[in-house]
Amino acid sequence: MIKVKQHIFKFLKGEYFLNEDAFKNWRMVVFVVFLLMMMVRSGHMTDEKVLQIAQLSKQERELRAEYIALRSKSMKMKLESNVVAKVKEMGLQASHEPANVIKERKSLNKKP
Repeated sequence: MIKVKQHIFKFLKGEYFLNEDAFKNWRMVVFVVFLLMMMVRSGHMTDEKVLQIAQLSKQERELRAEYIALRSKSMKMKLESNVVAKVKEMGLQASHEPANVIKERKSLNKKP
């Protein structure tokens, strides 16, 4: 217990950084400070990413709401009754006869 107190007092007085083996101790201190700086930077980068994710999530919700609104508006515009009303303004009217469908037949025995 006494040795532990002595080591603590030596450290607090700075004897570890002033004796002959101080170079080893300074290297360790510089290394620990470097690791602490890396840890702080990593924390800042994580916070930035969290804020960016929150902002992108908000933007996604807004865009999704806009998409749903535009899709419902588009579906209403495509209704036959709306199309007929718009076409009447141009002087056109719906045909009473069904359209003729023209199909192309492909012959299987065709030679080049």
